[in-house]
Amino acid sequence: MSTQVDYYELLECERTADAGTIKSSYRKLAMKYHPDKNSGCKDSESKFKAVSEAYDCLKDPQKRAAYDRFGHAAFQNGGGGQQSQGFGDFGDIFESVFGEFMGGGQRGGGRTAARRGADLRYDMEVTLDEAYHGKATEITVDVSAPCDTCDGSGARPGTRAKTCQHCGGHGKVRAQQGFFVVERACPVCAGAGQVIADPCPDCRGEGRVEKTKTLSVNVPPGVDEGTRIRLTGEGEAGARGSPAGDLYIFLHVAKHRLFEREGTTLFARAPVSFTVAALGGSLSIPGLDGQNHEVKIPAGIQSGKQLRQRGAGMPVLQGRGHGDLVIQIDVETPTRLSLRQKELLEAFRETETGDECPASQGFFAKLKGVFAAE
Repeated sequence: MSTQVDYYELLECERTADAGTIKSSYRKLAMKYHPDKNSGCKDSESKFKAVSEAYDCLKDPQKRAAYDRFGHAAFQNGGGGQQSQGFGDFGDIFESVFGEFMGGGQRGGGRTAARRGADLRYDMEVTLDEAYHGKATEITVDVSAPCDTCDGSGARPGTRAKTCQHCGGHGKVRAQQGFFVVERACPVCAGAGQVIADPCPDCRGEGRVEKTKTLSVNVPPGVDEGTRIRLTGEGEAGARGSPAGDLYIFLHVAKHRLFEREGTTLFARAPVSFTVAALGGSLSIPGLDGQNHEVKIPAGIQSGKQLRQRGAGMPVLQGRGHGDLVIQIDVETPTRLSLRQKELLEAFRETETGDECPASQGFFAKLKGVFAAE
């Protein structure tokens, strides 16, 4: 196949696509063009090899970074220049600046750093009650894991990898192009420093296969929207025995029917009758801690007033103490009155002097002043 076909175009992905999107697209295309499903079709076989090559590059963070910057040239011994040794100060400077980007490795020669597996993301929804108390649960993820047949080496059992003759086991090559020295990962061993002549039949030399894993997750009390939990080493397995990446669990807190949350503070709206607002009273609010919290309502409270219960809010994540519970009072005007109730209210209105509601009295006094000034 021509190596000039854009890998992102082959996988039908945007260049900004995340690892999960790239993996999902590869699986769909690999299933579509797999030789077992298209027996004898050379075009399908060619496309299968093409998408496999593209995915092999883009699933590896280091290879993808190199490809995004240099394109296909990142994996070619380009320029027609011969491999060079001992480039002096300029080569040392180039290595110190770009060595980590091109795969690391020991200074002055030596195999490039192990290709660590990619980190993965898992989204989990929890209720507000679970965010308050915490919980232990299990999740199931599809992830690449070390191949059991070859113990992650990538080589057929009974054989082993050999030193790459192209780079001498260094995992990287240098080529001089005019006055410039270019160093890149070895195109033969892809920076591993070794090649596998007889690959494992189960993992095809990758040292990893797709598996479904069940993992235990401990959600601590006090988590909030966007809290991340890291499971070290539970991401994608590294190629040929390299370290695995991590799995990041992003938490999303579902809406609660009563409470809203802001940090460790819980908010709730409580409608009260106008008689309770005028005469005072109390409310009993069931908290997430399983207790009923008595809220005293002072006489004459106005709609929108907030009452605070200290320590009745959310627990502090990985700390001590709790936030507060804030109750906002909404005074409800009655809409269904009996004849007797109307009579009592009429009698009350006849006794009003205006001092009962100073805010209303002050407002109408301002209006009179405005019109009098005109």
